[in-house]
Amino acid sequence: MRAAVLTVSTTRARGEGEDLSGPALVELCRAAGLETSHEVVSDDRAAIAKALRRLVDEDGVRFVFTAGGTGMTADDVTPEATREVIERDAPGFAETMRAESRRHTPLGILTRGVSGIRGRTLIVNFPGTPKASRELWPVIEPTLRHTAATLERA
Repeated sequence: MRAAVLTVSTTRARGEGEDLSGPALVELCRAAGLETSHEVVSDDRAAIAKALRRLVDEDGVRFVFTAGGTGMTADDVTPEATREVIERDAPGFAETMRAESRRHTPLGILTRGVSGIRGRTLIVNFPGTPKASRELWPVIEPTLRHTAATLERA
């Protein structure tokens, strides 16, 4: 199965600083047996939506996992861009991740990540830290094979 990780960060897209969250998520995906690509995009709603559409519609990945842009600052627009792209909600992923995040930090309630389906692809927003990816991946990973099989029938 093919997946894509999309790091959302203006500074990382400009080449400033090292992207740690995207590569951490890529590593988790690959350990789960997913053939995974990775790219970085700015905190720009139109750019995020465009990248999500291309990954799903042209590249045909089964899963897209975003890293970053889910907080409460003015430039955290990943959830809005994702909502613009998805055709159907799949809120259980984001809800479960928020609940799991809350177990690790009281600040877990601040994440605004969403999850949904476009065509036969699941899109899930992760917070933008490697720690969050490692803490939240275990609640997502066990569902991936069944999710892919279900989406095949969509």
